[in-house]
Amino acid sequence: QVQLVESGGGLVQAGGSLRLSCAASGRTFSAYGMGWFRQAPGKEREFVSAISRSGTTYYVDSVKGRFTISRENEKNTVYLQMNSLKPEDTAVYYCAASLLVVPQTAGGVRTWGQGTQVTVSS
Repeated sequence: QVQLVESGGGLVQAGGSLRLSCAASGRTFSAYGMGWFRQAPGKEREFVSAISRSGTTYYVDSVKGRFTISRENEKNTVYLQMNSLKPEDTAVYYCAASLLVVPQTAGGVRTWGQGTQVTVSS
């Protein structure tokens, strides 16, 4: 089982950009579908984006055209490039890993990172 550590969160003005990184331990990273979820105060954790082992990508409609997910298996790392950020993107962002499948529902994820805060000011 992998362990996940996120980085790259912070405070940014609306319209700005951030890149989140998620570094995974272990030698089987390429066997995992990887994803990003977010949770705003008082709300449930929601799917944001995911990438399969073969590189197929998935996005929630609200971030399509603004966010890009990618992975570097050689570095055991998945990224989330976030552009044109909006105040409603403010949340704690969590990296997720699912063995052999793409993580698209929070209830189905077994492995989470600790989360990184993203705050977008208006």
